[in-house]
Amino acid sequence: MIKVLLVDDHEMVRLGVAAYLSIQDDIEVIGEAENGQEGVKKALALRPDVILMDLVMPIMDGIEATKEILSQWPEAKIIIVTSFIDDEKVYPAINAGAKSYLLKTSSAAEIANGIRDTYKGEGVFEPAVTDKLVHKMQYENRHFPHDDLTIREKEILLLIAEGKSNQEIADELFITLKTVKTHVSNILAKLGVEDRTQATIYAFKHQLVES
Repeated sequence: MIKVLLVDDHEMVRLGVAAYLSIQDDIEVIGEAENGQEGVKKALALRPDVILMDLVMPIMDGIEATKEILSQWPEAKIIIVTSFIDDEKVYPAINAGAKSYLLKTSSAAEIANGIRDTYKGEGVFEPAVTDKLVHKMQYENRHFPHDDLTIREKEILLLIAEGKSNQEIADELFITLKTVKTHVSNILAKLGVEDRTQATIYAFKHQLVES
């Protein structure tokens, strides 16, 4: 029997999920919590096999609750069940250690199967979340021209983006004007741009500086 804890601030959601899970032969709801703080306490006290965790809740949200539970009980298996699919929710939740991520628009059967799969150690993700994670991984593994810049070259690129002249850069970094010109030439070559303006555009486009 898979023991489940429900953590959600909406009573009707808890009642609905609990009612469906109660008719499953292999799943038992052993507790409920209406906020993250209560969820942490019950998770550590009851030690359920799987925790269904909402994200937006009073007192303590689902991300903080997930972090807190896993910090004290690393083996916990947590499924995020939420209405949110934006980056500001997905990535922090996964980074916090959630094993699975489902939406409240999922069918009851999908949630039940998600519980079973997560219990077996398999991650279950809403297709849109999977797409986000794959895209993020591809982006992080991608090599960019600015990755080849030295620390000093990156420093000078930021000063160029601030609109500073070669002489101003030389004065600020306490290096010679000739050295600055050499660095600027290397920066332009490595970035594959023709001038300082294009270098500045590149820096903002790749979020190397704040807009």
